[in-house]
Amino acid sequence: MNQDLLTLLPEFNQIQDADLREKILACWTEAIRIGGWQIDDLKDIPFTLLIPNCPVSFVQHVRAVTQTAMAAAKVLKEFYQGHYSLNMDFILAGGLLHDIGKLLEYKKSSGLYEKSASGRLLRHPFSGAGLAMRHGLPDEIVHIIATHAKEGDLGYRTPEAIIIHHADFMNFEPLYQTGK
Repeated sequence: MNQDLLTLLPEFNQIQDADLREKILACWTEAIRIGGWQIDDLKDIPFTLLIPNCPVSFVQHVRAVTQTAMAAAKVLKEFYQGHYSLNMDFILAGGLLHDIGKLLEYKKSSGLYEKSASGRLLRHPFSGAGLAMRHGLPDEIVHIIATHAKEGDLGYRTPEAIIIHHADFMNFEPLYQTGK
């Protein structure tokens, strides 16, 4: 399955820390297993249930958020170097894992995607953070997952978490506004 994930999400290959990459892959593998998905399903699952007939898949969204975040981080590093530091592996990890909990939050029933029993109780930032903790990912990455959505609006976010939060909403909001 790891090779399939590396092909589906080539951004994995940009992670410099091999141990971190393996933990992230393990997190994906477990989320797929627990959610009852197959690797090919990832290309069809909508990235949100808030847009009727969402035209963007879960994988497309994860890749777009990851690439948006990396592009923003490169610009920020260039112009603000010395004011704060950014861990690029953590940004990659955050992009790849920010919505991993959606594989537990969603299910397919009678050809339609909907909230699972778990998803009705736990939004994806919670289930995703739990998966990341179970796989021994650093607290900084768990923090990114936990705070990337509205759940993080009232608390502290690291610079990496701020970047993922904005990259996610830059990708969500235009589609949401035009797709309602």
